[in-house]
Amino acid sequence: MWKEENNSLYKRFEFKDFLDAFAFMTKVALLAESSNHHPKWTNEWNKVEIWLSTHDQGNVITEKDRKLAAAIDKVV
Repeated sequence: MWKEENNSLYKRFEFKDFLDAFAFMTKVALLAESSNHHPKWTNEWNKVEIWLSTHDQGNVITEKDRKLAAAIDKVV
């Protein structure tokens, strides 16, 4: 479940291993590029953390963030 935290939607994902985490990040990268809306994220081995906010609206949560979060949930 995504949490609202510091004007962002935040979610932590955990995978079996680094390859699964990297595959997930690749899918998210393609979604982000196609929607021209890019996340802030970190990856450490099998963990991926994602923060979504809309920078050109003053770093707040917008419908763009909610749509990308829903799309990300579908590729997990």
